[in-house]
Amino acid sequence: MRSLLADLIDYAGLFPPAKLDMGPAVETYNRCKMGEHEWMLGRFVVPLARIAEFEKAASPLMPGSFATSGYREMADAGQPWQLSVLVEPAPDGDISDALDAIEAFNDRHAHERAGLATIDMCEIKVADANTVDLIMDQMIEDVFPFFEFPITQDCRGFIASLSGSPAGAKIRTGGVVGNAFPTSDEVTAFLHACVASEVPFKATAGLHHPVRGSFRLTYDKDSLSHTMHGFLNLFIAATLVRFGKVDARTTVAILKEEDPAAFRISEDLLGWKQFLVETAAVAKARETFALSFGSCSFDEPIEDLKKLSLL
Repeated sequence: MRSLLADLIDYAGLFPPAKLDMGPAVETYNRCKMGEHEWMLGRFVVPLARIAEFEKAASPLMPGSFATSGYREMADAGQPWQLSVLVEPAPDGDISDALDAIEAFNDRHAHERAGLATIDMCEIKVADANTVDLIMDQMIEDVFPFFEFPITQDCRGFIASLSGSPAGAKIRTGGVVGNAFPTSDEVTAFLHACVASEVPFKATAGLHHPVRGSFRLTYDKDSLSHTMHGFLNLFIAATLVRFGKVDARTTVAILKEEDPAAFRISEDLLGWKQFLVETAAVAKARETFALSFGSCSFDEPIEDLKKLSLL
């Protein structure tokens, strides 16, 4: 489980359904950074357009800042906060202003007095594969881009355009309405295309729960429910696909699995039913292929894993 879950959850508390204000979002992230399950926490996700708002709220809490006393003794002062920013390209694909803003942020927060932080990932929504090429020509070192594109159609062209580049694909696995959730067949096609082109991926939205099931779409009391993908389903399936253990039909079955007992987890092996990989393979898949998922809640996945006696 440590190999599977380490640094897995990028905290996206600013986004629906939580949609927290900036202050509460950065305070929650700071609390999680100091909590028992910090090892599962990845980056803070923020739109680049709100980076100044983020700095104002977060700088006193980030490592190296001495503006607070109680927090600072508890935090890991040696590790800068890592950020993934959402970037909106111009209609012609230009992101030069965004990259200038990222470099300026990183320069400011390389110094302890400003609070240590670094933007080392960005997430960009694109409508066609040509835009991917335009953006990749502009990318700067030390910032890894993920490209989000439609997967309701054949996504192989988008993914193939990333092959051989220092970039990844981003799949949207849900939302606050039912039609935001891709089918298991669509997710399967995405995973197998990523493996075929040797392109890593991250996921976002709709993965609050470990195992597939019907859950409320939002935190409103009168919220509708919908069948949601499980993050164990997705990342175990991705690991098995990465090492050629399962075909597309079996991948769909793993993604549709709703019985937690069907997943096998031990000190040495992890998988689904008879399809298993060793712990070293899990770690490699997470490091090089199935990188993370964005969630507006960190506590909810933790609590569900505890209910399943997996933490």
